[in-house]
Amino acid sequence: MREGAGAGAAVPAGEGQARPRRSDLTRASILEAARRRFARDGYERATIRAIAADARIDPSMVMRYFGSKQRLFAAAAEIDLGLPDLRGAPRSRLGERLVAHFLERWEGPLAAPLSQPAQPGAGDGRVDEALLVLLRAAVTNEDAAERMRAMLLEQVAPAVAAVAPDLPEARTGMVTSQILGLALCRHVLRLPAVAELDHDTLVARFGPTIRRYLTGRLPR
Repeated sequence: MREGAGAGAAVPAGEGQARPRRSDLTRASILEAARRRFARDGYERATIRAIAADARIDPSMVMRYFGSKQRLFAAAAEIDLGLPDLRGAPRSRLGERLVAHFLERWEGPLAAPLSQPAQPGAGDGRVDEALLVLLRAAVTNEDAAERMRAMLLEQVAPAVAAVAPDLPEARTGMVTSQILGLALCRHVLRLPAVAELDHDTLVARFGPTIRRYLTGRLPR
């Protein structure tokens, strides 16, 4: 046995670490290009050819990995909201906790690494592109709208029902209308009165309304 080749021998940097497969890198490159293109151009205007050009690959490769523009969009717009368990939060702070989480998820520490530059006031200067893809496309495209509805039904509704068992569907509808309205005005319409506010101000202004939707008495 060579000297130093025993158990205590140093391992060269990178050795023994799994390297991503070329297919995984290609898929990730396509998704990155698709998110940017969908976020910038919307679903209707974005084309497979343009996305392939952005990813510097042949259009046939996009079809090979995703099969269709619709499936590519579904993959590019996949969002895990990562909602916290609100049952442990004080009821007096439920709205503020939820608004703070959405802001962190969309434009703060929890935002996806791939992101666009944000407007003044946004957390750490980036906006999750999957959010922009869904927001812009859902307004004009039924497939995108259905994907948005499914995401809200699967992720937001259970979180609301856990702390508001009384009329959970109505409360979910009110909470999501407020949260999506905030996202639309801040990231798509860029309404100055909303887009330029910092996180603390947004939480202070929108939190009480969300809290009332979650815990207040609703007319039947």
